[in-house]
Amino acid sequence: MPTYHIELFEGRSVEEKRKLVEAVTRVTTEVLGSSPESVDIVITDIKRENWATGGKLWSERS
Repeated sequence: MPTYHIELFEGRSVEEKRKLVEAVTRVTTEVLGSSPESVDIVITDIKRENWATGGKLWSERS
């Protein structure tokens, strides 16, 4: 079934990630009628120095 790839700035706690995957899984099963076991979620922690928006690295933003 669905696989979600979620990219976040590093620094989120395990508890925050747990809540996120529980919520994404719950909504997916409600909307698509699938079982929770069919929902895969991959979380990638990214350093702010490796992400840019508008031509500026997030590590250089104030």
